[in-house]
Amino acid sequence: MSDESVIAESRLSGAEPWLDLPPALATPPGAGAVCDDQGARKIGRGAAEGFFTGGPVLVAHASLTARRLGLTPPPRSGDLMDVLELYAFVRPAQFCAPSPTGLALVLGLAEPKSPEAQAAVLREAAAVLLRELAAPAYPEREAAYVLALTLQRAGWAWGERVVQALEAGGVRARQHRGSGLDVWSRLTEWEDEAPRGEAGSAPVDSESARIRLEKLLQASGLDETRPTQSDYAAEAAFAFSPRNEEGRPRVLLAEAGTGTGKTLGYLAPASLWAERNQGAAWISTYTRALQRQIDRESHALWPDPEERRRKTVIRKGRENYLCVLNLQDMVQAAQLGNGDLIGLGLAGRWALHTRDGDMTGGDFPGWLSGLFAVPPAHAAGAANLVDRRGECVHAACPHYRTCFVEKTIRASRRADLVIANHALVLTQAAFDGARSARGQQQDGETAALKRIVFDEGHHLFDAADSAFSACLSGQEAAELRRWIRGPEGRGRRGRGLEQRLGDLVGDNEAALKALQDAIRAAAALPGEGVSGRVAPASGEVNPIGPIEAFLAAALDQLRARTAETPYGGAEFGMECALKPVTDPVAETARAAAQALAAVEAPLLALARHLEDVLDDEAAELDGSQRSRIEGALRGLDRRARMTLPGWRSMLAALEDGGDEPDPDFVDWLSAETAFGRIHDVALRRHWIDPTVPLEAAVIAPSHGVLVTSATLSDPLQDDPFDLARLRTGSARLIEPPRTLKVESPFDYAANSRVIVVNDLVKDDPRQTAAAMRELFLAAGGGGLGLFTAIRRLKAVYERLGPDLAKAGVPLYAQHVDPLEVGALVDMFRVEENACLLGTDAVRDGVDVPGRSLRVLAFDRAPWPRPDLLHKARRERLGGQFGQGRGYDDALARARIAQAFGRLIRRGDDKGVFLMLDAATPTRLFASLPPGIEVQRMGLADAVALTRDFLQTTPQTETD
Repeated sequence: MSDESVIAESRLSGAEPWLDLPPALATPPGAGAVCDDQGARKIGRGAAEGFFTGGPVLVAHASLTARRLGLTPPPRSGDLMDVLELYAFVRPAQFCAPSPTGLALVLGLAEPKSPEAQAAVLREAAAVLLRELAAPAYPEREAAYVLALTLQRAGWAWGERVVQALEAGGVRARQHRGSGLDVWSRLTEWEDEAPRGEAGSAPVDSESARIRLEKLLQASGLDETRPTQSDYAAEAAFAFSPRNEEGRPRVLLAEAGTGTGKTLGYLAPASLWAERNQGAAWISTYTRALQRQIDRESHALWPDPEERRRKTVIRKGRENYLCVLNLQDMVQAAQLGNGDLIGLGLAGRWALHTRDGDMTGGDFPGWLSGLFAVPPAHAAGAANLVDRRGECVHAACPHYRTCFVEKTIRASRRADLVIANHALVLTQAAFDGARSARGQQQDGETAALKRIVFDEGHHLFDAADSAFSACLSGQEAAELRRWIRGPEGRGRRGRGLEQRLGDLVGDNEAALKALQDAIRAAAALPGEGVSGRVAPASGEVNPIGPIEAFLAAALDQLRARTAETPYGGAEFGMECALKPVTDPVAETARAAAQALAAVEAPLLALARHLEDVLDDEAAELDGSQRSRIEGALRGLDRRARMTLPGWRSMLAALEDGGDEPDPDFVDWLSAETAFGRIHDVALRRHWIDPTVPLEAAVIAPSHGVLVTSATLSDPLQDDPFDLARLRTGSARLIEPPRTLKVESPFDYAANSRVIVVNDLVKDDPRQTAAAMRELFLAAGGGGLGLFTAIRRLKAVYERLGPDLAKAGVPLYAQHVDPLEVGALVDMFRVEENACLLGTDAVRDGVDVPGRSLRVLAFDRAPWPRPDLLHKARRERLGGQFGQGRGYDDALARARIAQAFGRLIRRGDDKGVFLMLDAATPTRLFASLPPGIEVQRMGLADAVALTRDFLQTTPQTETD
């Protein structure tokens, strides 16, 4: 009770009935606390469960609270009042980490350090938010009031108090009010503008880049330019100089150590080029978090928010943005009793305030749809509200003029900086390249992709591998069937081809016949529930149609060939080489290929008819009709000219008669598992070297490319950038890429320690859990545990969680907690003593400066998994690295260096990096910054060193 943030007595006024709040319950690990009018106090687990289930109570994240109490996620009720939901209503589209600490920090309250303080701050946070609503200056009060009345009638736990608070601030007396749910009628519309035209060729010289960087630093409040950062900006200008010949882009591979300030370093020449040439420079990154970080850094370029909104656009795939038509459909269904009206009302309120409609990594609170146990089909989250693959009706949609995707696409055509991600850039480039090869006009989203910065460039190889691969699976084929035939189950939402195109081809007999033929042929594709027929738990296989018969035969081959391999377990699923194929696989493949051809032919015919309409009726078509046809053709192109031919090509390889694999590709069969059951079977094809299509579709056609990262080079190679050239496709360029290496300004030797713990058995999760427990406690929290397998992560969590809870240290875990990775990292960041367990997604997405991350422990050396694809690449690409072993070493070194880069983010950070695998060779640490000594010791000594080192006063950065 000595914590300053504990409220001993309620400060809530009796004159404000909406501030008469119930007790607040906090359940940090190993403890519980409640705060009511008598003050805050600790309680036991039984009492906490009683408060949670027995009456009105305030919580932060009801589902997470339930899990900590050993209860199932609760449904909505009038007695369970989640303060996070109140925050989402009061401050829509504003960030908040989903915890009591997150609420406290975003509301300017004292950070709660104890369970009692957390309970107290929940009541205080609720009071602050309700008073905010009651303030006369609260914006758009009438709209908020109308929606609050609707949510109150729907049974929202906060409804009555929110309505009273809004009334206290003054609302107009009206006889009739709407529901407030029709947000689609109040969204702003986009406006078309004249084409910008081809970008110019004015160069950006090094000195101009240095001057622009200096101005950016001054705008950011920094007085001094680091020489390394200035040199980086000057060298980066090379990628923005005009090329002299087609097919010879200006390519720079630039490694910039953590703390160099590479974002502003490349934004300086990129923004100069955009200004001088009236074009868009594309910045592509791997993670959503870094997209937003780069956007924040662009504030130095354009401090005015409105100007920055015009100049900087974040681009993602369509499946990331709110589909207004889906929102309308779900709201209307919920009003009839089939859906979560409260969650949809809060999502609609966000839609009116969002910057760009981005639901995955944008300003939508990803935790909102997971607060209560709402059925997945009714949840107001990204899974249901974004554009489901290919369903968009484009100009036929009543909300076309307010569509967030259309707004963003148009904005990117006028922007100076387009901040995209590797997946969007590469998949769109592959699509545009295929259309260009057929003499068709490019899509327009990446037609101006001439100047590109690939940040997090070490991920470019993996992104290309995903973008240029093919997969014929039960789920993918069922998705194609749904795209053609529409949803076939009862109560399903969606739109098939006939709904999307029927009125466009109704007057054309040939086109209408092609449409109907495609719909009939698609009946041979797998429908929903394919895994239950191909791989049922009962073992009674009952495939329907030729594709399912092929997948069932493929599964039999998988089981026959993988029973004795270590990679056939539940964790990784199963995989085996395609050839030599069994007779059933070969026989069913022929029928499967015929079924796919029967779908492909009418889709191609339909596409040709639509192309004819564009040509023959060019004078009669209005803009809306033309837009619809062009949108339909993009969808048809992807499926009829890319996906289906790719699938048939893989199946045709089975009829060649030979057992020799294709020299350029790896074809294999796989089965994915979840919760001990097979949920999909697939035939897969990947390029052995995906940089071949990467170079052809992206690198070579561009004018200038900057590939940058903190981990591009490998010091153990004769040329440290050999691996980077190999994995970016730049090794094959006519004009070799330039290279640049800029060291970090941080004093790693003084501020970090690297330890290999050499007395643990790495395959024993009990020893791993015990080691992480002692290390995390020695550091007082702030620990990140990284795992190379989900199964081991869960096994360690089960043992580690209770031990840390006894010490009052919160532990979060990917694949365990009911939160997406971004929300887990947000909570880890704001709670200085919390700990987090995760896999690759956490390693790549963590940006946690300060004391919140001070210990990072790998459970074992991050060797690449020796699956079929990796072995083929090691044989093909690893020759120059010493018979393949060097190739594996280089990949593992890069992963260790990337993880180490997460630990020290600022000059005054201190941290300990540990490898809990005694067999880890010292050579794997060669990519760490100069001056770092790798120490090998037992766990007891590692714990003592960690405790002593982190208790030392941090050294402050002076440069």
